[in-house]
Amino acid sequence: MAALDWTKPRVLRRGQRSLQWVPRQLIVVLLLLVALAALVLLAMGTGRISLGMLQVLDIVLQGEGSALERKVVFDIRLPRVLTALLTGAALAVSGAIFQSLSRNPLGSPDVIGFTTGAASGAVVYFVLGGTSSVTSAVFAVGSGLLTALVVFALSLRGGAVASYRLVLVGIGVGATLSALNEAVLLRGALEQALAAQLWLSGSLNTRTWSHALPLLGGLVVLLPLALLGQSRLMLLELGDDLARQLGVHALKVKAVMAFCAVLLASLATGAAGPIAFIALAAPRLAAFLTGEHGRPLWPSALTGALLLLSVDVLSQTLPFELNLPVGLMTALIGGVYLVFAIPRLRSL
Repeated sequence: MAALDWTKPRVLRRGQRSLQWVPRQLIVVLLLLVALAALVLLAMGTGRISLGMLQVLDIVLQGEGSALERKVVFDIRLPRVLTALLTGAALAVSGAIFQSLSRNPLGSPDVIGFTTGAASGAVVYFVLGGTSSVTSAVFAVGSGLLTALVVFALSLRGGAVASYRLVLVGIGVGATLSALNEAVLLRGALEQALAAQLWLSGSLNTRTWSHALPLLGGLVVLLPLALLGQSRLMLLELGDDLARQLGVHALKVKAVMAFCAVLLASLATGAAGPIAFIALAAPRLAAFLTGEHGRPLWPSALTGALLLLSVDVLSQTLPFELNLPVGLMTALIGGVYLVFAIPRLRSL
């Protein structure tokens, strides 16, 4: 009897309707959801006021606990956890889209420079004296879109965007914008410059509902749109000419998916500051877990959320009460990841 192939698609039919699913991918998604649920309870109980996982469940589901414990859970930790989950998911989906579009494992928004571009708008806003988290997110989205237009325009060759030029141009634009951000900080007033510098480190501290809700709204709109285009995106990885023969409008699909990816990365940056590594590693890890050849968006989103929340919990439990910003932690982990992963890119 032949062994069961868990990576082979199955089709459920009911009348004229059909649904295709892959057993291994479904199992991975379910396991990721279970891990996320446990990690959320752990994160909600982590901090100066320590709470057990069962205590957190009682407070959330039954409203038990003291007034202080309820305030800590609902007003401080829940917005932080939700921001971490949404930011990780948004960055992971953005990274998956850009890696597919560029056909390059290094084609993530933080490497290409879109995250830095989104950060530039927020830095200018903070240096000018702004304090609103919603307005800073608007500035981040606007500058992220502008950066994307510049990068794509400079990457055009013969009417098409060359994948290797996209990565190289993006790295150059990102480096330029990073230097300009430093120049803006040097010219700003001390108090505003310090606030902007702290934000540039990427942090989930003091996150409120004003940070989480705009990002949630963006994901509700953009994630279904990205999922609808996933099958066409996978065909584009086979080459534009073959995709056109299969009925895919290559330029239109690339424009729509790139727009979604840039908006997701910009919204995530506006909510938590520039955070490295998640957009780069989560899609590859999701592809490894599911056995997919492409970059599965839904598993990538769950993997990104799990990674960022895990790093946030780790940063809060470091010895000597270091409590490093999550952006610095992901940068440290990402550097180690690249050192070991780059020599093996062909085999991953």
